[in-house]
Amino acid sequence: MSLRLQKFLADAGVASRRAAERLIIEGRVEVNGQPVRVLGTKVDPERDAVRVEGKLVKPLRKLYIALHKPRGYLSTRSDELGRQPLADLLPKEWAHLHPVGRLDRDSEGLIFMTNDGDFTLKLTHPRFGVRKQYRAIVEGRVQPQMLRKFTEGIEHEGETLRAERARLVDANNSHSIVELELAEGKNREVRRLFETQNLIVARLQRTQIGPIRLAELPEGRYRALSPAEVKSLMEATAAPVVRKD
Repeated sequence: MSLRLQKFLADAGVASRRAAERLIIEGRVEVNGQPVRVLGTKVDPERDAVRVEGKLVKPLRKLYIALHKPRGYLSTRSDELGRQPLADLLPKEWAHLHPVGRLDRDSEGLIFMTNDGDFTLKLTHPRFGVRKQYRAIVEGRVQPQMLRKFTEGIEHEGETLRAERARLVDANNSHSIVELELAEGKNREVRRLFETQNLIVARLQRTQIGPIRLAELPEGRYRALSPAEVKSLMEATAAPVVRKD
């Protein structure tokens, strides 16, 4: 499979794609012994020898990790303010992995880490509509008509927030348990949906992404996704969603 040279360099961890373009323009990259200065040059990672300043570049093995994010961790690889990033939960040799999407600091549950940019794009871009399921514990009683509003769509801060599915699991005067399924994953969407009803989410856990469930994965632990699981996630993105409002 041929790739653009700058993408190959970025995927191999040499530099960001923009920085890789500069390396190419500056003539610091060779393909099969010949300097290449043309952006968009295609290379076959299995056949072509790519060198940067004389050093052979080997493609990184693609990694796909399922992680149970605890509360208090940031969905980042590092943090300048010294807060706890997800990378702290992984082996040091996996420090180059990035989160697929995000969970806010106070949320917990399933999140993927990878070095595959295409995988990340397809699981996070709204047009692919990969479903994500959440379990929310909410302060106060949630009424069924609130959940109907969620699935119909609510305007909030210039955006339409919408759940594909919302189910009331339990409710009393002190708290309610609600399961929701979302397709777009706007920033803090679950919490914002409840805020429109003057309700506060006390605990929020993501329990499923596409066909992959959090299941019994302990908090703070991780596991590698199997090739079959990665394939099933890619199949879930095969038909981009077109919503008719």
